[in-house]
Amino acid sequence: MKGILRLAFKLLVNDNAKFTALLVGITFAVFLMIEMTSLFAGILDKASATVTNIGAKVWVMDPAVQTVANSIGMPDYVIDAVRSIDGVKYAVPLYSGAALLKLGDGTYQAVTVIGLDDATLYGWPTMLEGRIEDIFAENGFIAIRDSEFRKLENPKLGTDFELNDHRGVVVGIASVPSSGLFGTPTLYTTYNRAIQYIPSTRFTTSYILVEPKSAADIPHIKEQVQALGYVAYTRTEFMQRISDFYKYQTGLGTNILLMTVISFVVGLSISGQTFYTFILENLDKFGALKAIGAKSHELVAMILFQATFTALTGYGIGIGLCVGSISLARLRIPDYAALITYRNLATAFAMVVAIAGVSSYLGVRRVLRIEPFDIFRG
Repeated sequence: MKGILRLAFKLLVNDNAKFTALLVGITFAVFLMIEMTSLFAGILDKASATVTNIGAKVWVMDPAVQTVANSIGMPDYVIDAVRSIDGVKYAVPLYSGAALLKLGDGTYQAVTVIGLDDATLYGWPTMLEGRIEDIFAENGFIAIRDSEFRKLENPKLGTDFELNDHRGVVVGIASVPSSGLFGTPTLYTTYNRAIQYIPSTRFTTSYILVEPKSAADIPHIKEQVQALGYVAYTRTEFMQRISDFYKYQTGLGTNILLMTVISFVVGLSISGQTFYTFILENLDKFGALKAIGAKSHELVAMILFQATFTALTGYGIGIGLCVGSISLARLRIPDYAALITYRNLATAFAMVVAIAGVSSYLGVRRVLRIEPFDIFRG
């Protein structure tokens, strides 16, 4: 069998034109599939950035909330009611909203402002410069050093700005696990300062962050919150809700799906047709092998080996090109939203296996029908 496979390899690579065409077709398909799905995964990851960064186990919100960026204020009594639920260890308010800063050079910059509970500062970021306690200083804000940090003119400790006719001062610089989706810098401050500085509706509590006494208490907490007319989601459920919104209630998910399907069809058509042509052009060689005693299963093994080798080689090259393109894009666009995940790789691999399977099937059918005397007679 080893000799048969070696012969299959030589037969494949000796036809440079066909082998190159096969590789190009599969590589192009893999590149597009992984690029599209990685872009979508990156967008979904950044869309849930606030949920990831705050890290609360349970989030209480208005039922109409679809994404973390579009919060709906809740009355103050809700947090008192949540705190009184059996199984709640503690619950704190969180403010999340947008604001417009006037920077030192007179330009304006949109930002996301996160207001942490004044008593606990629950969800505070990892400090790089300054102390978290400095957030209580007069006009104190903490700037997040991420890919959008430069839009604030790379502020240092003591840099001031204007927010809705209020003076703000950068008293700390911090980092968070994930930057946001919409390309705006992020500032952290206290909850009371946020609602004082930023115009808002009558109800100012964007979310209530709940720490349950145990995981077993979460279902009961959800029931009691629902009785209040609101909803409670675990961190995973809230992130899934955000993902579902972008997948099914915007055109983003449909467009990515269409591009992935088109990539698969392009790869299948190019590779399938090219591989079938390769088999037709080498029918005399397969017939000769059959005439000298090669069994049908050995010929099938040759074709499967050729298709598998081509598919895996194209798969590897496609992944390499995708990683390279994403790396180059991030050099130019630091907040480029693309994330290669195991699911993306598995999806692309499954599609490559399907392409190899269809290509092999077409070739096997043709080879098994040939008779040696037809080759020598022709």
